[in-house]
Amino acid sequence: MDILHLVDRLEELVNEGRRLPLSNKVMVDEQKMWDIIDQMRISIPEEVKRAKRTNQERDRILAQAHEEATRIVELSREEASKLAEEHEVAKSASARAETILERARADAESLRADADEYVLQVLSQLSQDMDRALNEVHNGIARVKQDQAARSLPSPAPPKQETSA
Repeated sequence: MDILHLVDRLEELVNEGRRLPLSNKVMVDEQKMWDIIDQMRISIPEEVKRAKRTNQERDRILAQAHEEATRIVELSREEASKLAEEHEVAKSASARAETILERARADAESLRADADEYVLQVLSQLSQDMDRALNEVHNGIARVKQDQAARSLPSPAPPKQETSA
């Protein structure tokens, strides 16, 4: 379940709560609140697992880029070797092989940079979402504790009425 959905449900629970007269306190169904908090505790590890999967995807992309670069380098070497065998085009083959190697390196670096940027964006967004959700959870807990503390204070005694004799 999405953590932001759970935060929305917690907010709805507070909004649906019964207001206490002459105060800014709200009574909420404690069991429903604890159920939502428990679901949040379950959901947050899922968000972390999603971030790990994103990192694994990044690693896979980097490995694939490395394999592609290695393949391109090997093909370049083979091509350079074949060209070097031909006496008249030896210098041309060497230059072309170097160009291909540089292009392969540049392509691999570009793939790495793109993968890193993607992972950084996804993880940054996830971090912001989780910070926002955690902040809302802390605020909800603080609000409930504040309500509990207010309920536990003794109510002031009513003023004494003087009787006329």
